[in-house]
Amino acid sequence: IREAALRPNPDALYLTLWYEGEVCCLFSDSNLGKSILAMQIAAQIAMSRQVLYFDFELSDKQFQLRYSDEQGNLNKFPDNLYRVEINRESLDVSNFEEAIIGNIEQAALMTGAKVLIIDNLTYLCIASEKGDAAGALMFRLMALKKKHGLSMLILAHTPKRCLSNPITQNDLAGSKKLYNFFDSVFAIGKSAKDSNLRYIKQLKVRYGNYTYDSDNVIVSAIEKVGAFLQFVNIGYATEKEHLKEFTDKDRAEAINEVKRLSSEGKSQREIAKALNLSLGCVNKYLKR
Repeated sequence: IREAALRPNPDALYLTLWYEGEVCCLFSDSNLGKSILAMQIAAQIAMSRQVLYFDFELSDKQFQLRYSDEQGNLNKFPDNLYRVEINRESLDVSNFEEAIIGNIEQAALMTGAKVLIIDNLTYLCIASEKGDAAGALMFRLMALKKKHGLSMLILAHTPKRCLSNPITQNDLAGSKKLYNFFDSVFAIGKSAKDSNLRYIKQLKVRYGNYTYDSDNVIVSAIEKVGAFLQFVNIGYATEKEHLKEFTDKDRAEAINEVKRLSSEGKSQREIAKALNLSLGCVNKYLKR
């Protein structure tokens, strides 16, 4: 304890969800914005330190289109942010996972980056459903972390899930061994209240505060601000509020409330924040 007390406390990399020196996991169902949030986190961290973002999902053209506005203006990312693509032709397919891990280490050493974001877990371990393979993968990542003092955020999927159920550790796709190895875990859920809304829930903590649990999830809408596609925080809520079925009666009440606030001179953004709705939903309700 005395020896550890002499070392500095780890800095928070993203809220209380991910700290220095941790291997963290962010997971969600498909098309809920994992990569968008991860790139937003990367850009934020890169304002003060070097970040490597391993993008195994998008091509460079898809990435460019995602971060361009309607006039073709390009988003300006921090110079400390490096986006890395995989060159499949140069990898040894007979030992694919080992080659990927080796290339990740090499890229970190070349750039001197200590913060790594890997999008996504499937490319690291094609057999992540199997306990032995998943365990071996995490041992490699943990060894890499300790060897070079790295902080890693790894994106993962969840199988199709019922929107009426809370997000739990069982929703992380792959072997349960994976969850046990991660230092911290958080997830993105889709709101049943408004399909344009997302909520961020904290599931596992080893350092820091357990802040964003089911009683205090972060409610966000995905919006393009300028040329930057991002999660815009519109407030906090209980997870339960975003699990209930949004009935016709609920929708009618929401429409009336939106129109009432609008008649009082509230802006669409103010209404969205007050009612925990997305900007697009408020706009749609005002036209009815």
